[in-house]
Amino acid sequence: MGESIRATASDGHEFDIYLAQSQGTPRGGIVLVQEIFGVNNHIKSVAEKFSSNGYLVGAPSLFDRVKSDVQLGYSTADVIRGKELKENLGYESPLIDIAATLNIVRSAGNVAVVGYCWGGTLAWLSACQVDGFNAAVSYYGGGIAQLTSMQPNCPSIFHFGELDHGIPGTEINSLKQAHPECPIYIYPAGHAFNCEQRDSFHLASSTIAFERTIQHLDKYI
Repeated sequence: MGESIRATASDGHEFDIYLAQSQGTPRGGIVLVQEIFGVNNHIKSVAEKFSSNGYLVGAPSLFDRVKSDVQLGYSTADVIRGKELKENLGYESPLIDIAATLNIVRSAGNVAVVGYCWGGTLAWLSACQVDGFNAAVSYYGGGIAQLTSMQPNCPSIFHFGELDHGIPGTEINSLKQAHPECPIYIYPAGHAFNCEQRDSFHLASSTIAFERTIQHLDKYI
């Protein structure tokens, strides 16, 4: 099992990182970026899954800048609360904490950023604006169509569900046109198809997406 460690960002902000270590010598590092529900049991389980595949994984608690130890569930009230926290935080501060986490897990070698939902958008922003990443993976990040003018500094891939009502096909097509160099994978699933704790979980899509993610990481990390 992983452990919570304390880290300090470049602006002096202190925050928690859930750190999951591989057995033996790691093949590289991963900065795992949360959804709007905080570093909850699901994100910790994803960190453990990546660590079992040989990676040193750090999941920063990005909401610590607003409220410490946020671990939400998936009720309507939790969704509302998570969206409020996200809006209060914005994008700039999370990237500072992601960069600080990168500096910690880079002890394992090359580093990828992998994010889900809000974290999927932050993973793309990290690929474009945070120096030092060697690969990026974005799962169903919303609003990326408004961020297509940015250029990634590392090989990046995307996973989307074709039944995701929050991310229409027009947005995905805009991303395809702007970045034909970035593989985009579409699955017969809705939003959050990777989260086994939600009704939208889709086992086949989650399994295939993880396999593609590992292939991407193995190639660049």
